Amino acid sequence: MMNQNLEKKNHYNILYSYYQDLLTEKQKEVFENYYFEDYSLSEISLALKVSRNAIWDLLKKVERNLDNYENKLHLYQKNINLNKQLDLLKKYVNPEGLKIIEKIKEME
Repeated sequence: MMNQNLEKKNHYNILYSYYQDLLTEKQKEVFENYYFEDYSLSEISLALKVSRNAIWDLLKKVERNLDNYENKLHLYQKNINLNKQLDLLKKYVNPEGLKIIEKIKEME
């Protein structure tokens, strides 16, 4: 269970890094408080003066949105695939080519 929670948190943190600009300010605030600051739903609801259930609903909506964005845009998956291809390319290039590959990876 603990490992599942960690995997879920990691999954949404990664997707958030790609798609945060597509979320509203309120969605970002709730997501960041819950996932980055490790606030409880109750703590967030008190701070924002809304019900705990409203925070739960908003958080679930953000998670659905992040999954939907990835399912449609595939930015994270494309990045994984690009890195795999760059890693394969490393064995075929000279030291100067390796530097270029590393610069490409830094652009992400």
